[in-house]
Amino acid sequence: MRLPDFEAWAIFAKVVETGSFGRAASDLGLSKATVSKAVGRLEARIGARLFHRTSRKLALTEAGQAAREGAARILSEGETAEAEAIAGASEPQGLVRLAAPMSFGVLHVAPHLPDFLSRHPAVSVDLHLSDAVVDLIGGGFDIGLRIAALPDSSLRARKLCAVRRSLVATPGYLERHGRPQHPDDLIHHACLGYAYLPTPDRWRFTDNHGAEAALVPKGPMRANNAEALAPALRAGLGLAVQPDFMIWDDLKAGRLERVLPDWSLPPIALHIVMPPGDLRPARVTALIAYLTQVLSAAPWAGAP
Repeated sequence: MRLPDFEAWAIFAKVVETGSFGRAASDLGLSKATVSKAVGRLEARIGARLFHRTSRKLALTEAGQAAREGAARILSEGETAEAEAIAGASEPQGLVRLAAPMSFGVLHVAPHLPDFLSRHPAVSVDLHLSDAVVDLIGGGFDIGLRIAALPDSSLRARKLCAVRRSLVATPGYLERHGRPQHPDDLIHHACLGYAYLPTPDRWRFTDNHGAEAALVPKGPMRANNAEALAPALRAGLGLAVQPDFMIWDDLKAGRLERVLPDWSLPPIALHIVMPPGDLRPARVTALIAYLTQVLSAAPWAGAP
């Protein structure tokens, strides 16, 4: 089946509307020859002339009269469809699928979504939470939030802020068991482990002078979610490596203390990641801009 030549019918309608091949060409931003060829294609397809043409006058034939209303509808409906598509592309509307780490998503993404959705009532968000690395493209996600030192990939990424990780414990735990002065001292301490660290079976530290140390943490509990470690940590059952977005208020209130403050863990950062490509629906662009603004300015956020 051969599709109708919609472009040629729209050009024909514009010629009828303006009464001139030249004016139609000017309105459409086409050459007069292109307009003439489009009308010629239609005449060849229907097997009849659409215009009587002289050097001074352009008049519709009987076939042209019969076709003019339908062609005008094609032009009008095409213009309407394009205008609606442009509006849809510029006005945020529709579903955005967002993937985020579990604890971070619960604590720092979900609380902001009501404000975003109130600003954009035609947008909806499908929030998927998992501490595992999600396949953004295979899972059909528009945006992902990742807290890591990102490896090279085909994804587009925007760094929002640095995320500080610290070894922490309660003052009570440290009073009972002592304050470590060097990472090697941790072999005498209960360590609460997080399974999704880059090297969960080994904690690596670097001091202010570039010296390095590593140990295999041992303790009473390990979990694949950082928030799951919080009750045991706050109960004084051990030390844990935690990101500032989990503990900044506990540190401020004195419920937790940084341990080994002169030693740091490998740097990580919060990123927005997106599938490759430059064109994104307005709903996706709006959520990216909103999350960039609120998360970069969070009280726990480090310098980008």
